[in-house]
Amino acid sequence: MISMLFLGFLGLATLFVLLFLRMPVALSMLGVGFVGTVIANANKFMAVGMASDQAWARGWKIAYSNLAGETFEASSNFNLLVIPMFILMGNLAGASGMSSDLFNAAYRWMGHLRGGLASATIAACAGFAALSGSSLASAVTMGRVALPEMKKYKYADSLATGSVAAGGTLGFLIPPSGGMIIYAVLTEQSIGRLFMAGVFPGIILTLLFIGAIYLVVARKPEAGPRGERSNKTERIKSFWLATPILGVVLATIGGMYTGFFTPVEASSVGALLTFVVAAARRKLSLAKMRTVILETMNSTATVFLIIIAAFVFIPFMSLTGLPAQLVTTLTSLPIGDIGVLLVIILAYMFLGMFLESIAMLVLTIPVVIPIAIALNWDLVWFGIIVVIVLEMGMISPPVGINVFIVKSIAPDVPMGQIFRGIWPFWFAMAAMIGLLILFPQIALYLPQTLVGT
Repeated sequence: MISMLFLGFLGLATLFVLLFLRMPVALSMLGVGFVGTVIANANKFMAVGMASDQAWARGWKIAYSNLAGETFEASSNFNLLVIPMFILMGNLAGASGMSSDLFNAAYRWMGHLRGGLASATIAACAGFAALSGSSLASAVTMGRVALPEMKKYKYADSLATGSVAAGGTLGFLIPPSGGMIIYAVLTEQSIGRLFMAGVFPGIILTLLFIGAIYLVVARKPEAGPRGERSNKTERIKSFWLATPILGVVLATIGGMYTGFFTPVEASSVGALLTFVVAAARRKLSLAKMRTVILETMNSTATVFLIIIAAFVFIPFMSLTGLPAQLVTTLTSLPIGDIGVLLVIILAYMFLGMFLESIAMLVLTIPVVIPIAIALNWDLVWFGIIVVIVLEMGMISPPVGINVFIVKSIAPDVPMGQIFRGIWPFWFAMAAMIGLLILFPQIALYLPQTLVGT
């Protein structure tokens, strides 16, 4: 027999090794959680005097039962319909060229300013994030549109690529964020409340990114030359072309806020309206629709597998008692609630240097949520902080996923230049976390006034 705490640490260490070896996060968690459940239960039965062979048989039986039950629960959970619907919504928006309309509108209104193209990229990323809910989709889609324009006007490579990489992270914060959906499922929080909590922080972080660009070009004007000034007619035309897209966003978010839609209904309405807009513009061929459907199915299957794996891994962690021990240790430290929160944030920042955001989220939830509950933190507020710290990991060296995405779009730009360009935005995210700690109502105001809660 072995100590349960030792088994918990061994499970975490094994998981880190598998992730380091580039095993898929879902399969790594599923394997560690399943085998760990077998060992933990067998160990528990042997501790009360059960024969070794019987204890191992019971351990295997419980592990298989847990695997089957959690798989069925995740795949039959009605609320998780938001995942395929919002993924479909984002894929339709990307395939139909709506991203170009968003960027063009932002460019016409802001392009003539110093650093205006980079600012327009951030604004367009925020708009597309509200359609796609994906940081990778936002970075890829906007990068393909914006980087050639910034290269044309001789923007500094660091500012151009940094703005795309950072702007893409907004897809993890601005609803319908895929990260928030997974957080809500794993912590049993309301998806609608989390979506509403991300609205004001998303807007403020967008403005902080634009402010970071302003500071960069104020210090080094040649980094972001002015673009052409559009006339009034061009601005109005670009705005009207983007209006249907903004209408879809307002319909889904506004419907959830007023209580007219549940999150599931809002996701379905959003996908339908996006399809109608794309079809009305005659930008959806049969080939594009086939690609959209296949990409939606692939992404949905990936997310569901991660959720199932998390549901298998979390009970294993609870069996070992490791989360409870960490709660006791951290809450007994003489550093206060803010000190504990800063320790958690620093731990996330460190993990973000090596782990992908979704992997980090599902890996840490069973450890940090008991601490948050013990300290009586609002889990919606805490979720927004976690999401922003995960965003920081998306652009942190050496494994910032958005940086590698931008590198694939701009292969001629050295990796060092891209990482150099992300730091102003990284500090903007740190400032946003500081604001949320000082003023929690930034995240909590809309959820507290949400109709139906």
